This record gives sequence, structure tokens and C-alpha cells, in this order.
Amino acid sequence: MPVNDPKPPRSGELGVADTNEENLRREIADLKRQLIEQKGLLHAGPDGAGIPKPWHPSGVVIASLFVLLTALVVVAFFAGYIPLRKRQAIIQSEAQQQEQALPVVQVIEVGRSNRNSELQLPGNIQAITEAPILSRADGYIRTRLVDIGDRVRAGQTVAEIEAPEIDQQIRQARAALQQAQAGLDQAIANHEQGQTNMELARVTAQRWASLAAQGVVSRQENDQYQAQFQSQSSNVQALEKAIAAQRGNIAAAEANLARLNEVQSYRTVKAPFDGVVTQRNVDVGALVVAGNTLLYRVAQTDTLRTYLNVPQVSASSIKLGQAASLSVANLPRRRFSGTVARMANALDPGSRTMLVEIQVPNPGAVLMPGMYAQIDLTSFRSDAPLLIPSTALIARAEGPQVAVVRPDHTVHIQKVEIGRDYGDRLEVSGLQYGDLIIANPSDTAREGAKVDPVALDEEAPKK
Repeated sequence: MPVNDPKPPRSGELGVADTNEENLRREIADLKRQLIEQKGLLHAGPDGAGIPKPWHPSGVVIASLFVLLTALVVVAFFAGYIPLRKRQAIIQSEAQQQEQALPVVQVIEVGRSNRNSELQLPGNIQAITEAPILSRADGYIRTRLVDIGDRVRAGQTVAEIEAPEIDQQIRQARAALQQAQAGLDQAIANHEQGQTNMELARVTAQRWASLAAQGVVSRQENDQYQAQFQSQSSNVQALEKAIAAQRGNIAAAEANLARLNEVQSYRTVKAPFDGVVTQRNVDVGALVVAGNTLLYRVAQTDTLRTYLNVPQVSASSIKLGQAASLSVANLPRRRFSGTVARMANALDPGSRTMLVEIQVPNPGAVLMPGMYAQIDLTSFRSDAPLLIPSTALIARAEGPQVAVVRPDHTVHIQKVEIGRDYGDRLEVSGLQYGDLIIANPSDTAREGAKVDPVALDEEAPKK
């Protein structure tokens, strides 16, 4: 092997340096020769230098190399492949666990609605009594005594009508009555005269009958006098009928006169009951026609009636005498108490609602007819219906359903019937009190599916 020469010594040290260098070179050459001989790679030449031998691997070397290579492969296998397989097995195991894990669902227990049922519906306020006042006589308005907003009492005069034609008709009716009475007097006089003639004919007929029996007069003459008596009797009966007819004429004349006097009284228009004038359609000088012209409209507002339409699902809970509370938009801080006075007990086939009337006292006249109001009806229910959140409802083609979680943590799709709808809560039938249902069912809510139920943290308020 070539050896780099050391740096040349300085001039004062040349003799010593040469001797040391030669010694070192010899020692190095001896060490190389010994090393080569020990390894068997070289053999010493004539000059002592190592000459390379041809290398032939022995069986031990080959076996050692094979064992070493096998060991490297095994080490590489255990160091790389096995950990990889372990990681893959862990990943597959975790994936299988996730696939086999039960889906977690939030459940809520089915409870009952409040026993005090509250129902809020819109309604229309009307007067307890309201009537139009029409003219009963033809004529012109001579005096108008009240106007819109005036309070009137029963029997109070509100207008006067001028109708001179009625006075003429009354005078004519009185004259007709007097004429009928004169006719009655004449009929009575004729009747008295007829009775006198009949009495004379009766006496004459008796005398001639006696003479005819003795043979003094002929039978022909007797028959003649007997016929005269019968004629006078018939005449008296006719006169009696004439008297009855005249009395009938007098009664008709009196009735006509009474009718005209009644019509004359209609010239003074009066209020039918205590109330307030809500409408006026005429003024002084206006022409009115009997039965057609509306003069006033009067309403009684001490007590008001409110009409509302109750839906079919709540119609059975309405009872007579049930308490009600009324509010109007223009008086937001006031509430008025009332009671259910009447109900139709039948549903309107068009709207499937029942008409209910609520009477509300109005002593201060704060409420007015025609107002729009909100009515709160409160009723006690001995068997309150079941209540579920609206988010638990499943809307499918089969109808409304809910997902019930059984004790074995399996899902059962139960069909229900919806009652009253509170928006966020629904009254239903078809479940049992205490059933666990899925609060927000998803695609995992299938019949027979296994789930892991977890109670819903936030409990929704009951209605």
C-alpha cells in the first residue's frame, strides 16, 4: 500500500529524521506482511512483499453468508410485514366495531297533556239584541229626535211622520161605521115590522082554520091564510139575517177604523228597547214608505254576544256554562270574562266547525259590536290525552307514525292519530303512557332496528 511521505525535516534535524523514517517503514512493512499472511490473502514474495493469492470461498463462508442473508430476511419480515399486518388488523377490527355499533338515538318519554285544556279561537262580537226600525206609515219625516250614538229607552219617541192621508182615511172609516150602524137600525125596524105582520097572519090563520073545521068557510080560503102566515114567518127570519149582516158590517167598519187609528199611531216612531242608536238613514223631510224605509238601527250593548267556530277535534270539550276569557287588540292589557250561553250541537258540513255563542257583560260599554276578539276557553279533562313533540312525528304514506323504542332496544313503528295541535306539541292516541319514542327519527328508525337509546337532555315544556 502506498504511504505518504512525511514532511521534510528541517535542516538541523536531517540525520535523526532519516533514521526514524526508515525504522517506521520497516515496521509498517512487517505489519503488512503479517496481516496478509494471517488472512491468507497474500503470500510473502522473495522481497518480503505480499503477493495476492487467488480467493476461493469455503463452505463455511458460504453457509455463513446464507445464514446471514436468511437472518436479514427474517429480521426484515418481523420488523416490517408483521407490524403492518397488525396495523391492518387493528384498522379492520375498529371498522367492524363501528359497523356493528348500535346507532345512538335520543328518546323522550310519552307524557300527558295538561288536564286544564286551553283553546284559543277568534270570534266576532255582536250586540245581544239588535233591531232595525222601519216606517210603518207612508209620509214625510216631520221631526227627528235622536242621532247616531244616542242612548234611547224602550218606548221613547225617536221620530215623527207627517201623513195627512191617514186622517182622511180615518174620517172615511168613521163615516162607513156610522152608515153600517144606520143600516143595522133599519134592519131592526124592518124585523119588528115583520114580527107584527107575522103575528097578525098567525091569528088570522088560526081563525080561518077554526072556521074551516066548522064548515063555515071553504078550505081554499083557509089554505090561503095559512100560506100567508108561513110567508110572514119566512120574512121575519130573513129580517133576522139582515140584522146579523148589518152587525157584521159594523164590526168590519170598526176594525177598519181601529186599523187606521193604529196606523196613525205609527206616525210616532218609538224605540223597541233600551239601547244605543248605531245607524241613522233619514233626515227631516225624507219620504218614507211603510215596511221599506229603514229609519234607525238600535243595539243593546249592556251584554254582548261573541260567536266563534270551534273545530271538530275540540267540539266535544265545549259545555254550557263553561268559563271563557276574551281579549281585543285595541285593549291588550284587559281581559273580559264570559260564559258559553249557546252552542249549535251540530257541525257545519262546509267547515267542520260548531257555532258557539259566548255572552260577555259590558257594563262600561268598553266593548263594541263588530269587534274582532280572541277567546280563551278553559275546560277540565279527567282523562288528559297523550302528548308528544311534533319533531317525533313521522309523515309517511301510511299516515302519521312515531318510532317507539321497546325494552329490548328495538324500534317499532307505531301508527297514531293526531288530536289537538299546539305547534311544537301534538296530542295523539295509539300510544301508552310512559312509552319511549325517538325525539328526532331519521333513516335509522326502521322496524326492528337495534338502537342505543339516550334520554333527551332538554325536556320540552308541556302544554
